[in-house]
Amino acid sequence: MSKPLSLARLLLISSALVAPAAMAQIDAGGAVSPAAAQEDAQQDGVDVSIPGADIVVTGRRTSNVSQAAPQVVNVLSAADIRRTGEGDIAGSLQRVTGLSVVSGGYVYVRGLGDRYSLALLNGSPLPSPEPLKRVVPLDIFPTSVIASTLVQKTYSVNFPGEFGGGVINLTTKAIPSESYLEIGVGSSANTETSGQMGYTHYGAKSDWTGFDDSSRDVPPLLQQAINSGVPFPNLSRADQQAISMQFLNSATSVVQRTNSAPFNFSGSINGGTAVDIGSDGRLGVIATASYSNKWRTRENLQQASLDVAAGAGRSYNQVSTDNEVTVNGLVGFGLELGDQKLRWTNLYIRDTLKRSALAIGQNDGTIQEADFLQQNTAWYERQLIDTQLVGEFKLSDALSLDMRGGFANSQREAPYEREFVYVRTNRDLAIDPVGDRFVNALNRQRGDASVTFSDLNEDLWFAGVDLSYKIAPGFSLTAGYAFNDTKRRSSRYELHFDAVNLPIPVQQLRPDFLLSDASIQLYDIGLLEFSGNYPVYDAALRTHAGYGQVQAELFPGLSINAGVRYEKGDMSVTGVDVYSTGLTPFNDIRNDYWLPAMTVTVEAARGLQLRASASKTIARPQFRELIAQPYLDTESNRFFRGNPFLQDSELWNADVRAEWYMGRDERITVAAFYKKIDNPIETYTTITDTYNVTTSFANAPEATLYGAELEVQKYIPLDGWSDSSFFQSRRIVLIGNYTYTQSELKVQDGDTTIPYTYTVGDPPAASDFFLDGVPLTGQSDHLVNLQIGLEDTDKLSQQTLLLTYASDRVTSRGPNLQPDIKERPGVQLDFVARQGVKLPGGINSEFKFEARNILGRKFQEFQEQDGNRVYYNRYKIGTTIAASMTVAF
Repeated sequence: MSKPLSLARLLLISSALVAPAAMAQIDAGGAVSPAAAQEDAQQDGVDVSIPGADIVVTGRRTSNVSQAAPQVVNVLSAADIRRTGEGDIAGSLQRVTGLSVVSGGYVYVRGLGDRYSLALLNGSPLPSPEPLKRVVPLDIFPTSVIASTLVQKTYSVNFPGEFGGGVINLTTKAIPSESYLEIGVGSSANTETSGQMGYTHYGAKSDWTGFDDSSRDVPPLLQQAINSGVPFPNLSRADQQAISMQFLNSATSVVQRTNSAPFNFSGSINGGTAVDIGSDGRLGVIATASYSNKWRTRENLQQASLDVAAGAGRSYNQVSTDNEVTVNGLVGFGLELGDQKLRWTNLYIRDTLKRSALAIGQNDGTIQEADFLQQNTAWYERQLIDTQLVGEFKLSDALSLDMRGGFANSQREAPYEREFVYVRTNRDLAIDPVGDRFVNALNRQRGDASVTFSDLNEDLWFAGVDLSYKIAPGFSLTAGYAFNDTKRRSSRYELHFDAVNLPIPVQQLRPDFLLSDASIQLYDIGLLEFSGNYPVYDAALRTHAGYGQVQAELFPGLSINAGVRYEKGDMSVTGVDVYSTGLTPFNDIRNDYWLPAMTVTVEAARGLQLRASASKTIARPQFRELIAQPYLDTESNRFFRGNPFLQDSELWNADVRAEWYMGRDERITVAAFYKKIDNPIETYTTITDTYNVTTSFANAPEATLYGAELEVQKYIPLDGWSDSSFFQSRRIVLIGNYTYTQSELKVQDGDTTIPYTYTVGDPPAASDFFLDGVPLTGQSDHLVNLQIGLEDTDKLSQQTLLLTYASDRVTSRGPNLQPDIKERPGVQLDFVARQGVKLPGGINSEFKFEARNILGRKFQEFQEQDGNRVYYNRYKIGTTIAASMTVAF
């Protein structure tokens, strides 16, 4: 019968799932070598020996990791990840039951937003390079550095208490069983971007590398003014102009049209080796590096309305082009001395986005019967550095010790976010009418120009230790301690150019001439600051946690995993008094929790087991949500503002599940789940009469979520269908899952909430911000994933159709209690083909072909009422065709 695995053992297995898949272990036809098969079997917990080329297996244990785990888990092995063909781990995760990916890289588990998802790397926490999030976006992790991914949906106390929908543990590659080297190149084209019209700006000569050549550094005089602590209104006009004349001008402010956007390109190199040390030791090293350069053009309809039933009052058509350059590297070392294991992993990820956009439209809230031309240019750098050391020590036959520790740093820099607004109207605006020409008055009532510099740095130190004692077969006790210390500093300086009575011919100049040194001096153009009193904030989160857990097989067929975690957290966000106002906003949340969890597993019959689990967990506000500093989210094109009055949420979770394992990697599972959330943090949106839309956060009184999941994975051999050699080693792959989810906010008379605008007096009614019975943001009623493929079991040959469907989900509460803003993900159909080919000289290679979004799904985010629809974002995604080749030496 199967035996439940400890977490450390489970992570070890998931880590090793990639090792047999290294192409150096694939023979000429793509079949797994004996060494790979041996390692695969060893990681399944069986004893293996290889006399000659024959594999001899002794012992018995289930080969299904999810069946052997003490909790409800889904494991994406290297084979699963490669079958989907996705380039980043977020794309692969959207194929897992109950998971959906929003805004590119944020994973929603069972309809709960990204704040309820916990992302770990080799069991250790990760800092986020995003100002608005404390959760790291998973689209920055390329599949080339990830060995496997484990998704656990039921809570166990060895994980941090911030566990809502689930934990996602990314496991990097382990020591290889033998030396290998892989080199890969690829290219792709999108029907809406590649070879099509788009926009760009010069920036710097090194932009193609993803690294700025220091051209975009904060100008010395601006840095001096920031360091001085003198508010910008107190600077002399001459000082303001001197600062303005140091800005990088034409390289960041002139948008250029390109009639043919380039194709995408990527390249990678992976290698590893290991040497024996003594009679029972082994030292290994693995290294990976990759580079990709992608282009994306969107023709986006952006609208807003004060009354949805009356239609849009603000409507823009924007064409934006993003050039994304990603550079990654991983170096890992592993040492095994008998049962003692050490692992040192170093990861570097850098993701840079260069954006150029032009938009034209109308805004009745500002000037009726007027056209607005808006130009945006930006450069966003995200970077993650992570180093971690893990040790697994077997002190005796019954006692084992696991230790881990490390440091991680994330950064985000966004220098020279520039915006220019020009206006065209024939209405009398107290200045000369300008007819059919666009003008920029630099007074924000009619025309505007701004430049913003923002920076984020976050450091994370972590450590943990687990001690396990095996009392008897099937009965063990584990005690553990974990420590995390996170510190973040974030700054954002938004400066607007200011002029009075600028001549009409000057207002018609293009951006670099408008803000040239001559114009600044001749027409007395100064600077205004829109950063607020606290453009800089410091944030910190320190947690101490201890837990105890028992894993026991009470009698054959019945096992229990139960424990309790005590977690103490101190979270603070402090506005830095850079202008010596004498006031320092400080928000502090100090709480400690007892978090119990229990899972009972019953083996009802061979291959059939039933599970039931219950737990209590928490969700903390994210740093950015606790300070009322404005922030522009470039993905949704909306401004966000934090709320210093947010509090922790508490969750009660229940889950029942039936699992039938028909064979290796074959299963049918059915599950039902329920969650009750006290004080859930929800987004809500406000809109002014000038159509300035701001999204913020507040604690709703209560929410419930429930649903059901169905998952099927089955292989159908074709050797009996025909005598043809083509069918003898081939099989059909059927993988499908469906998730049904329902959620609702509960708002009753007398319930209150505290928004960021609250000052004194009684808190406002919660019904002023949230409607009773509406679903949680991010939750889709229906999620469907389907994979239908044909593959060869003797060599590398796979052809797979992948279908994903998600029903409408709320992205934010509607402005001023209007209908909610919803996203319509719809249906996406992809095709992936992988083929192993032996090149001259006996070199093994893999060719991959991909067709993404074959049905041409569009992105739609809208409000709807009385037959009218207002689109916050609507654009064509296009179909992407990609081809790549990997060669193994």
